[in-house]
Amino acid sequence: MAAQNEFLYPAKWLSKASAGERVTSELRMRIISGMIESGTVLSENKLAADFAVSRSPIREALKTLASEKIIRLERMGATVVGLTEKEYAEIYDVRILIETFVFERLVGMETAELVTELSKILEMMKIAIKYQDADEFSFQDVLFHETIIRAINHSYILMIWDNLKPVMEGLILLSMRSRFKEKYEDFGRIINNHELYINAIKTKDRDLMVKSLHQNFDDVQEKVEDLWRSQLMLSKGGE
Repeated sequence: MAAQNEFLYPAKWLSKASAGERVTSELRMRIISGMIESGTVLSENKLAADFAVSRSPIREALKTLASEKIIRLERMGATVVGLTEKEYAEIYDVRILIETFVFERLVGMETAELVTELSKILEMMKIAIKYQDADEFSFQDVLFHETIIRAINHSYILMIWDNLKPVMEGLILLSMRSRFKEKYEDFGRIINNHELYINAIKTKDRDLMVKSLHQNFDDVQEKVEDLWRSQLMLSKGGE
């Protein structure tokens, strides 16, 4: 286990968080990064000492992580389960399904205000790139997509997003930190992809949206069109 104060999760993201939420975020990051390996036994007492908190926030954190299926609760602690490659892929499946569904709803909505807000977030992403701030870029990247999703005001889509967000946020943060160190030049492409998103929403252009999904989810490109077709069938079935 990481030494006390060796934190992976950005402190500036947790300014209004409770002690339990701070412990949850950090433990989640350590698990999905591999810093805490699958099979590791987590002791409530040891965690409380490491994080300099009482056992109550530790129990809160373990309960949340157990609900996310990345640990298994035991007496006085837990065992780390982690995430499989299949589960990582399924996270992106759900992201693509959500964003295709949301785009179909946006086609019938006024989106000028949304486009303006997304353009502002994109400028913040560019500033983060300029100053090589991976954490700020990751925060703005998640905010960009969350802003699109919240725009349709669909309570159950938001519920799915909110459940998916914590693990996905950690994956994005780890990925962006790595890219800033190893593939800094790739951020030009990433910015272009987000500009495609904005243009697709502005013009209500489905082909452009498919293109932007392909480029944004470059590691799961083969699934985009199948998931898009599935979403269109579901939408038509509901008419």
